[in-house]
Amino acid sequence: MKTRLSLSQKASLLSLGLFALILLVWYLATLPDARVAAVNVDPEYAALMGGGAASSASSFPTPLAMAQTMWERLSDPFYDNGPNDKGIGIQLAYSLARVLGGFFLAAAVAIPLGFAIGNSRVFYQALNPYVQLLKPISPLAWMPLALYTIKDASASAIFVIFICSLWPMLINTAHGVANVRRDWLDVARTLEVNPLRKAFRVILPAAAPTILTGMRISMGIAWLVIVAAEMLVGGTGIGYFVWNEWNNLSITNVLFAILMIGVVGMALDSIFGVLSKRVAYQE
Repeated sequence: MKTRLSLSQKASLLSLGLFALILLVWYLATLPDARVAAVNVDPEYAALMGGGAASSASSFPTPLAMAQTMWERLSDPFYDNGPNDKGIGIQLAYSLARVLGGFFLAAAVAIPLGFAIGNSRVFYQALNPYVQLLKPISPLAWMPLALYTIKDASASAIFVIFICSLWPMLINTAHGVANVRRDWLDVARTLEVNPLRKAFRVILPAAAPTILTGMRISMGIAWLVIVAAEMLVGGTGIGYFVWNEWNNLSITNVLFAILMIGVVGMALDSIFGVLSKRVAYQE
């Protein structure tokens, strides 16, 4: 009797196969070239490309070198040897603290304001021009102004996260509130439910999936922006770590940091994915 694989099992096998293929291509691409190995390679350039003085000019960090770096970094992620030598756990913690600070500040502004816009055509028409004007501006364009007015690098990064997180949450909240089913609102009006109770018992549950979608988009953008912001302001954080390791000519550590950025971003997105399923309305 044949055993049929489920859809998730097939997807898992395909994903593992793609991973193995990526490792194979990576391994083959980093094999030493005998024709280039005989050429005298500048040591600084070889270090920049992830190899030693005897490496070929086209060398790149191998999968084994990457695995060794991951083991070294993850075996002690919270060490602190001074301003320019902190563990990856500490760097990620600084970045997450800034992201969450700016994100929740944006949520505290965007969700109530989105409720007001979604419930009132007057508010919508009054605020829509400002939203359309400010929404397309790159968050990093605000960084010089933030540094000039706030005069603190970490607070300026939080402000940039606040700006980039604000618009998706505001727009999605307003859209979700404005599209609550009319018959539910009519029932609440017939029962003479007070506005506050109607907001929390009728409108919020109905608009929650759309609001969480906006929050999910905002978190993804915030995690993208914090890396670039920390490259500009320096000091601590995963963005600063990437830039510092590039200045130290360590491509292996840069690749490791990129991998960590992707893992944390995937984890944050998964959290909102689970929350979205919890609040999704099912008939």
